[in-house]
Order: sequence, then structure tokens, then C-alpha cells
Amino acid sequence: MQAPHAELITPAPEPRRNLVLRLILGLIALAAIVVPALIVINAPRTVVHKRPPVVISKRVVPKAELPPVEPVKLQQVAPEDAREINAAIPFSSAPNPAARAFRLYGAVDSQARAVDCLAAAVYYEAGDDAVGQRAVAQVVINRVRHPAFPKTVCGVVFQGSERSTGCQFTFTCDGALLRYSPSPAAWQRAREVARLALNGSVYKAVGHATHYHTDWVVPYWSSSLEKITAVHTHLFFRWAGWWGTPPAFDRGYIAAEPNVPKMARLSPAHHDDGSTAIEAALEGDGSIIDPATIPDSAVPKAAGTGLDANHFLVTLSRSMNPDAFAALAIKTCGERLYCKFMAWTDAKQTPAKLPATPAQSAAMSFSYLRDTAQGYAKALWNCQQFKRPSPLQCMRVQPPVVSLAPPSAAAAPAPGTVQPTEPGPAALSGVRRKGDPAPATAKPAVSFTLPAPKPISTPAPDAR
Repeated sequence: MQAPHAELITPAPEPRRNLVLRLILGLIALAAIVVPALIVINAPRTVVHKRPPVVISKRVVPKAELPPVEPVKLQQVAPEDAREINAAIPFSSAPNPAARAFRLYGAVDSQARAVDCLAAAVYYEAGDDAVGQRAVAQVVINRVRHPAFPKTVCGVVFQGSERSTGCQFTFTCDGALLRYSPSPAAWQRAREVARLALNGSVYKAVGHATHYHTDWVVPYWSSSLEKITAVHTHLFFRWAGWWGTPPAFDRGYIAAEPNVPKMARLSPAHHDDGSTAIEAALEGDGSIIDPATIPDSAVPKAAGTGLDANHFLVTLSRSMNPDAFAALAIKTCGERLYCKFMAWTDAKQTPAKLPATPAQSAAMSFSYLRDTAQGYAKALWNCQQFKRPSPLQCMRVQPPVVSLAPPSAAAAPAPGTVQPTEPGPAALSGVRRKGDPAPATAKPAVSFTLPAPKPISTPAPDAR
């Protein structure tokens, strides 16, 4: 018997199955290419940060040229880039000697202004941080001693503050003094740091630094100076070459601090009552002559004859600018705690020793007396010889010198002459006729003395 017919299932041809697989793989491959391409094309553009060029100056100012004091001008650098740039600048490997102790002197009101100016600098620059404040105070004092800066504490702190840009300490020209004030306790702490720094305390770490900045900015001057230390986030610098060495910090302090109206909110000592318009010993026609500009060859030697090395009897050139007299005196006195400088423009009147005669005292052209123990420093001109802008700068007028010559021989009676015997008119009290002998007790000669310093009373403790 024949088996029933069975339906046979024929499989798909092999070529057709391979074609389907190829199509699927091709779609996958295409997707693998197209999808990433679309992602890349449609992705937001990434801005590549390009660091702006940084100005780098390595010039070392020679000793014969006074280094310029550049205003605070920052390069346009992001904070993270600034930190990277500052970190790349190595610390100087040269010695970093500590500065000498500073001793404040002068009138009580001048000293009070100095303390408050320095207190404002340390607070607004370093906040209520004692370590940072001490570092800032040392930089200010270093500047006072350096020929490139003003010669008073307030002059250094507020240098350039009359401009909206270009000040040396930004708080003096950016409105910070008006925007906020320290608390009474913080202000008292800042004043104490200032008092200590102005009376012998030295912050050794910053050495002779004259510049500093925070590590998130790059001033234009930073790369031309030597980086010597870091205090918290502040980096401290000194000038490269001779101008950063201790001998460069040789100029004297002018103990006549100016009145700064911007300080009136913080300091009663800076309330301008109109009586302190001309206080500084070197204020003349508005210009101030730096003692550092006086050449060493012009500095006279001490008087020597019967005197110690703190006294100077000097003959000045008639062509010398009178405003430079005080600068010469300060340069001559140097760091002496006591110094008496007396000068004449007439060489014939210059005494060889003291005391001076009345005629020599009257002819004196200029005098300068410094007595640190009494807190006294004063320069005085002979205003009969040199016109000054204020009578406070004038010497005390000396009385005229009267020559008491003995009667001449011609006034004596000739030998053998008979004198009248009749009584003459009654003598008048206090009247001496020509030819009468001089009284037995003559008026003592006037000797020159500089104005005696007034005793300085110890101020009551500040209750602020």
C-alpha cells in the first residue's frame, strides 16, 4: 500500500537570509556613525579659556636712580590664574634681615594722628587679624624710611588718595572709609597694633618689604620685585638690587603728621579746626624736599669745638633753596635721638663754638632741634631773611645789638683845663648824658637758645 502524501516545507533560500542580516548590520553600523555625529554637531560649543598675556618686567633699578612708586594697577587675570602665576614666582633666596625698630616722636597731637593713620591701614588692609595687621604695619614703617615714599606715616598711608585710582592703599580711595567702620573693640585692637609698631615692635618676617598683595591678583609691579615671604594669603615683596637692602632705608622721619580729613570719622585727632593748616617742618611753597636727595658730600661734620657730635654749626650757600634747609638738617642729624643744627648764610657770622654772641644769634638763618626724649622736633627759619608761609616757622626775633663803646678820648677834658664849679641842672633819673660812664651793672648779653620744648603731659588712657 502506498503511504499518504505528506506536505513538504521547503526552507527559505540561503541568499535571501544573508541579505536580511546584511541589512540589519548595515543599519546598526549607520546608526553608530550617525548618532555620535549628530550629538557632536548639536552639542553646545565649549569656550576654551585663553589666559591673557601677563606683563613681566625684570628690570633692577640702579642705585643712582630712585625707583618709581607705581600706583596699584591689576592685570586682567582670573583669580585661579593669578594664584598659578603667583605660585610660579619663586621666593628670593637672598637674606631677609629684620628692619630696625622705629620710635615715634613729635608733638602729642602729631603722634595721635600717626597712630590712627596706621591703625586704619592695618584694619582695612588685613581685617581684624593681629598677625596680618603687624605685617601691614611693618610695610608702612618701611616705606616711611625709604626715600621713594613720603616721610610721615599718614603721608605714606594716604599717598595718592586724592585720586579715584592710583592710591597706594585701596581703602583710601575706593570709599571703604565711608562704607563701613570697625567696631569699637576692633578699632582699639588695631590702634594697639599701631602703637606697638610705632614704638619699637618689629615684625621680622616681612624684613624690608615695601609692597604686598593678595595671591588672587597680579599687580603690574609684582614681577619686577623680589618675593620674600607670605602671610596668610598676602605675598610680600621688596625692591630688587640696592633699593631693597637695609642701607637704602636711611631717611629721617618728619615728626609733623598732616591732618587727613578722611580720617575724621575714626579719629578725633584728625578733626580739622583750621589751626593745623601748616604743621610740617618742611612745608614751604607746597613742595617737600626729600632729605634723601641731599648728597652725602653736602652733609657737614659736627661742630666739634667744645661740643659733642650732636651739634652742628653750618654755613649755608646763599643760592640754596630755603625749603632745602630742613632737608639738609634732617639728613645731617640722621638717626640721632638728640640733634641741634644751627646755620648761617653769612660765613663771617658763623661761630666757631658756642655760645654764640648776640650778633651771631641775630644773624642766624635757620635752626633745627630734635629731642626725642621730650618728643620734640622743630625747624625754624629767620623770617627777616626768608619769607615763610606761616609765622609758626619763624624764629623768635632777636633784640637789636647795641654797641656800648667807651667814650672817645676827644670827649675827655684837655690837660690843665679848668672845669666849671657852679652846680649844673639836677640829674634826671634814668638818663645818661653823652660822655657819662656806663652804669656799673650792664644788661646781660642775649645768648641764642632754641625754643624750649614744652613739657608733655602724659595723656589720659583712651576710653574708646
